[in-house]
Parts: sequence; structure tokens; C-alpha cells
Amino acid sequence: MPPGADAPTDDDLAERAKAGELDAFNLLVERYQRPVFGLCVRMLSSAAAAEDAAQDTMISAWRGLSGYRGGSFQAWILRIAGNRCRDELRKRKRRPQDSLDSLMEERGDGAVGPADGRGPEDRSLDSETGRTILAGLNTLPEDQKLAILLCDVQGLPYDEIAHTMRTSVGTVKSRISRGRARMRDYLIERGELPALQARLDQRTGDPAPTSIGAQE
Repeated sequence: MPPGADAPTDDDLAERAKAGELDAFNLLVERYQRPVFGLCVRMLSSAAAAEDAAQDTMISAWRGLSGYRGGSFQAWILRIAGNRCRDELRKRKRRPQDSLDSLMEERGDGAVGPADGRGPEDRSLDSETGRTILAGLNTLPEDQKLAILLCDVQGLPYDEIAHTMRTSVGTVKSRISRGRARMRDYLIERGELPALQARLDQRTGDPAPTSIGAQE
């Protein structure tokens, strides 16, 4: 969550944390524990595994804080989370559908967006839409999946995604483009894209996009 106008900046807190002020680091944890968990839960498709990965991320961030040189703390800590998730995925063979149902029940904040203030029908739509999108995301190569999550879920700009993934902006754009194309193919092959668009049209009254995000 971005700090308020009167709140200390991420860089201020990071410098204080480097000097041994644990309370300053705890404030950074409060700001970024939700996006870190959100990335982990979508990468790993398991709330329990995501909790472990998010905790490991925060521990690694505390231990490696001297390596943060300023700029975007969000990009820096999401890079740690992404690496932790990719390490976990390399350790295990998993089915794409693993834990999707439990994920939707345990997360509590919706797979596509928060459900606060919505009625049961809206939350049901989010659950159905979220499972479809998550299943499709799980078919993507790790690099494409991570790039899409950083862009379309975390909302990072291309340059910060490139920094997070330690690659070029051009490579990031290519991964996102190819990942979105594969997602469209996945939904079309299963007859889900028209139904998904119809559900979103009915809810918003506007035509829905046919990709995970609109940024190109």
C-alpha cells in the first residue's frame, strides 16, 4: 500500500531499518505483505505455500536489506518473492489445478480483486472468473506468468518489471504479449472466453477485454 503524504518514504524506512530499527522494517512489511502474498499465491496456487513463501521473502529481505540501493522497494521485494516462488516450483511437480478451490476459499481477498462491499453474486462471479484465470496462468512458462502478474495484478510499469526480473524492457513486453496470447488461446479452446466476457459485460455494462490486462 502506498504511504500517505505525511508518512515516511520507503527509502527512509529502509535506511532506518539498515541502521537496526526493526520497527521501520515492520512498517515496510505492513506496506508490502499483501502484494507479496498476492504474487506468491498466484505463482504457487496454494495459500499455504504462499504464506511460507511470503514469510521467507520477508526474512530474506531483512537479511539482505544492505543490498537495497534505493529506487522502488516494491520492485526489489517482489523480485525476492518471485525468485522464492520459482525456486519452490522447481522443487516440486504439481498439477495445474492443485489447490485452486482452497486458494479461492482461503485467500479472503478474491483472485481478481477485493470483494469487499459486494453481494454474493459478485463474489461468486469473482470466484468463477478467478479459478478460470488461475488455471490458465498455471499453464504458462514461469517467466511469462511472473511478467503478467507483475504487470496486470501488481500494476508495475515495464521498467520496474524489467528491474524485478533482471531483464530488458523489450523482453518483458515480449513475455507479457506471448503470455496474454496463450491465455486467450486457453480460454477460447475451453469455450470460456465468450462466457467470461458475457459475465463481465453483464456485471459492468461495458465490453470486457479479451486479455488479462489492457497495457500493451
